[in-house]
Amino acid sequence: MRAVVYSAFEGPISVDEVREPRPEPDGVVVRVEATGLCLSDWHGWMGHDPDITLPHIPGHELAGTIVEAGRSVLQWQVGDRVTVPFVAGCGACEDCERGDEHVCAYQFQPGFTGPGSFAEFVALRFADRNLVAIPDAIQTATAALLGCRFGTAFRAVVDQGRVREGEWVAVHGCGGVGLAALMIALAHGARVVAIDPAPDARAFAASLGAEATISEAAPDAIAEAVQTVTGGGPHLSIDAVGHPAAVGASVASLRRRGRHVQVGLLPANATPVPMGTVIGRELEILGSHGMQAHRYPEMLQMIANGRLAPDKLVTRTISLDDVPSALPAMGYAHPPGITVVASL
Repeated sequence: MRAVVYSAFEGPISVDEVREPRPEPDGVVVRVEATGLCLSDWHGWMGHDPDITLPHIPGHELAGTIVEAGRSVLQWQVGDRVTVPFVAGCGACEDCERGDEHVCAYQFQPGFTGPGSFAEFVALRFADRNLVAIPDAIQTATAALLGCRFGTAFRAVVDQGRVREGEWVAVHGCGGVGLAALMIALAHGARVVAIDPAPDARAFAASLGAEATISEAAPDAIAEAVQTVTGGGPHLSIDAVGHPAAVGASVASLRRRGRHVQVGLLPANATPVPMGTVIGRELEILGSHGMQAHRYPEMLQMIANGRLAPDKLVTRTISLDDVPSALPAMGYAHPPGITVVASL
């Protein structure tokens, strides 16, 4: 099969002919029909993920059709259209038994712990516990977004952030996760202020319904601007970009007893959270990492009834041959919205 491959971190990326995968007994092989180009893939190529073994096929946000199933798979069969959370829990450990597959210590992540979806086919582990059926009404390119950015944002806003109608939500970073978080917050009746340095990203956020937008500046200036717009600070603030300045601004802007949810990956030497502010205002600091497959029905129902429209975020479609140039570019410039690889 054809697949995107790199053999060194920050090294050359090429489209090569490689051996087609075979399913593990508990897994399936999926013909990839669409896969998202995500900043996490760039982090992997940069060497920021210790789970990657070289040479490597990246890609973790996918949708497609099962072409082969392992002998112990009971719930899926050849021909099923599926997506999968980018974190697939083993299904047997204490965390998975509790329903927390997204933090499983033995998790499988396509594109990180194993070969990914920038390929014609991808093998997925723990199928019965983690695959999600794609409803007929959802296009494949849209379904690809559900495995990472939309699923991640849904958990961050709804499950971890506990958004409520009428609350103010601040979204720091208007990339794919940030824009999805904005849409999900609005769908739950919240008011949103979006923060991003790029004018086109802010304009896109406004077109989706952000009540106000703010350009990045010094963290203190951002916090002051957010507090002014929201009349005292947001109830919920999300760092969807992963930057120390965004963390500082997010925490500093929160109204008393507000909630900060960290979604974006931070560098190892990131600025510490201002704990004095956290203590004095009784703030909540929460992490959010993907979403479990058993939580997808609520999100899918919101898509089915028109409350959520992930397809609005797809602004560019490229081919597999475009990935070697598009992936490195994620680190310094990319168009607003989400890029999907769909010509596989």
